[in-house]
Amino acid sequence: MADTEIRSGGPPVSLYAAVAAGGFRRYATYRAATAAGVVANTAFGFVIAWTYVALWRARPHLAGYDLGSAVTFAWIGQALVATVALWGGGFQYDLDDRIRTGDVAVDLARPVDQQAWWLASDVGRAGFEVLIRGTVPMLIGALCFPLRFPSGGAAAAALAWAATAVSVLLAVVVSFGVRYMVALIGFWSGASSGPRQLMAVIGMVLSGLVVPLPLFPPALAALAQALPWSCVLQIPADVFLQRDTGAGLARALGEQLAWAVVLLACGRLVQRRAARRVVLQGG
Repeated sequence: MADTEIRSGGPPVSLYAAVAAGGFRRYATYRAATAAGVVANTAFGFVIAWTYVALWRARPHLAGYDLGSAVTFAWIGQALVATVALWGGGFQYDLDDRIRTGDVAVDLARPVDQQAWWLASDVGRAGFEVLIRGTVPMLIGALCFPLRFPSGGAAAAALAWAATAVSVLLAVVVSFGVRYMVALIGFWSGASSGPRQLMAVIGMVLSGLVVPLPLFPPALAALAQALPWSCVLQIPADVFLQRDTGAGLARALGEQLAWAVVLLACGRLVQRRAARRVVLQGG
C-alpha cells in the first residue's frame, strides 16, 4: 500500500496523519516531473488567460466576471488541476496495480480502513501539489496579468483566504470520492484505465477548467453546477474571487461537504461489495 511504512499499534489519527505525510514526501521526490508539471501548467495558463483576455474585451462582464476575475479564474484552474488530480492519477495508479496483481487481498486483511488510508495518502499528495504546482503558476500569472486577489479589508480578505483553504480541501475530498469509485471498478473489469480516461474528459468540461460554468447555456450550466465536478474547481475559484459571500459562501461550502459525504459513503458501499467479491473468489 503506497510506499509508506507505519508502525502498528498507533492511534488511528496518528496512523493516517503519517500516511498523509508519507504521501507528501513521496511526491516531493519527483522533482523532474514536478518541474515539468509547473512548466506545463504555466504554459496552459498563458494560453487560456490570453484567450480569456480576447473574449472578455469583446464581451465585458460576461457571465458576471470582469476581465481581472476571468483571467484569475484561468490561473486558478491551472493551480488546482494537479492539486485535485482532475485528470486522474495519484493513488489510483497504486490501487489499480494492487487490484490487478491481487496484492489488494493482503491490504483488505490489514487492520486499517482502506478508504481512509488512500484518502490520507491523496491528501498528502494534494498538499505537495498545491504548494508547488499550485503556487508557482499563480505567482507567474500575477507577474504578467492583473490578477484579482481577495480584498475588501483585512477581515474580508482573511475570511476569503480561509474559506478558499477549506474549499480546496473539500475539492480534494470530492475528487478523491469520484476517483476512488472509478478505481474500484477494477475489481470487476481487471483495470480502470478506460473509466479513468472518461472521467478525466468529463471532469475537464464540467469542472470549469475549459470555461467557467456560468458561460454554458442556462440549462446546461444549472446541471453542471449541480454535479460533483463543480465542487472540484468552479466553487473554489468563485470562493477565492469572493463571488460567494455570506449565505452564498455557506451554501457553496455546504454543497462541497454534501458531495464529499455522499461520494465517500457510496465509495464505502462499493468497497464492501468489492471485498466480498475477493472473498468469494478465494482472495
